[in-house]
Amino acid sequence: MSSIPHRSIDIDANRLWDSLMQMAEVGPSPNGGSRRLAMTPEDADGRRLLLDWVEALGCTWQRDKAGNLFIRRAGREDHLPPVSMGSHLDTQPLGGRFDGVLGVLAGLEVLRSLHDNAITTRRPLSLIVWTNEEGSRFAPAMGGSGVWTGRLDEATFFGASDSKGVTLGEAIAACGEAGDLALGEPELDAYFELHIEQGPVLEEQGHPLGIVTGVQGIRWYDLSLRGQSAHAGPTPMSYRRDPLLAATAMIQRMREVVMADPDGAARLTVGDFQVVEPSRNVVPGEVRLLLDLRHVSDERLDALDAELERLARDAADAEGVELTFERRWHSPVTPFDDALIDSLREAVKARELDAPCMMSGAGHDAVHLSHVTPTVMIFVPCRDGISHNEAEYAEPEHCALGTQLLCDAVLARAERD
Repeated sequence: MSSIPHRSIDIDANRLWDSLMQMAEVGPSPNGGSRRLAMTPEDADGRRLLLDWVEALGCTWQRDKAGNLFIRRAGREDHLPPVSMGSHLDTQPLGGRFDGVLGVLAGLEVLRSLHDNAITTRRPLSLIVWTNEEGSRFAPAMGGSGVWTGRLDEATFFGASDSKGVTLGEAIAACGEAGDLALGEPELDAYFELHIEQGPVLEEQGHPLGIVTGVQGIRWYDLSLRGQSAHAGPTPMSYRRDPLLAATAMIQRMREVVMADPDGAARLTVGDFQVVEPSRNVVPGEVRLLLDLRHVSDERLDALDAELERLARDAADAEGVELTFERRWHSPVTPFDDALIDSLREAVKARELDAPCMMSGAGHDAVHLSHVTPTVMIFVPCRDGISHNEAEYAEPEHCALGTQLLCDAVLARAERD
């Protein structure tokens, strides 16, 4: 095999699309999406299909005890840390065909294109499939990359249980996905992740690609407001201790704060809102909420955090109810590697493409990886910004462009001195 020539290597767009559609046949959902929950037989089947493909290319592979899958293509100087690509194959219960899957199969296409051209890179290459990125069956999300980087402790990862009480450790064993590779191995030279945007910005602005410079800060909260259950008829409004009214007042006031953000970068989501033991003719006794706050600035996120707690306590006091305010998870703003960002800019310029720099509004495995190795992401648009949904769709030409950019940047990194 030869070294990298001084020319670009073109990926096969049709083959990439075919592999995406073939993977979608593994664990299909009722309305054209995918259902491969983490460490289910469907998830294992998707991994086996990928391994069939890479073994045909002469690649080797290993798994660690968390089920993370590391596929290796040898380099001319094979002792060097590999340049890596990756994402995940697990999906939401009614997920799409592209979230995570595109990043894995784009990496596969890079390996296939190298094989077609009989090229061996200086540094080895690695294609990684991370376990339980979605967090839909086992929380928290991004678990495999979290435990591999040491940012999530093993007890939390392996002890996470699904709705039936099955732990993630048990599920990994049942699927036969536990390996012998130690967590944290192998050392990586760099990490590239291609992903659909999961938002509407690229599509609305007419860009086929985006260079991701980092990920928003994210904070999760569990709130409980407890008042007094009472009969809807005999209890005057002025006598009520209604936690639902406190919750809705807090949400509305916090929404106004978020909407007034000068950069338009603040995000507030009430992901769950439950009345405990609801009844039409009973004043609620307790309300529980799950909230998500995001911003591209840690300083601004700190301010939003403080404002959320203040408004929640004010609303509780106004209605005479008790508040429990719990901060469940915090992921700070994550900047990606400047050198890798520049390499993507150079690849975009060489191909005469259009790819603005942007921040990601969603968390990805790349967040954890950025703490242990140089990391960057590439986005492609998704139709109407829809993701985590069976209707999720990315145009074939956009998938191909993203994969081509990935290929160019990975090869440049793998050949550097």
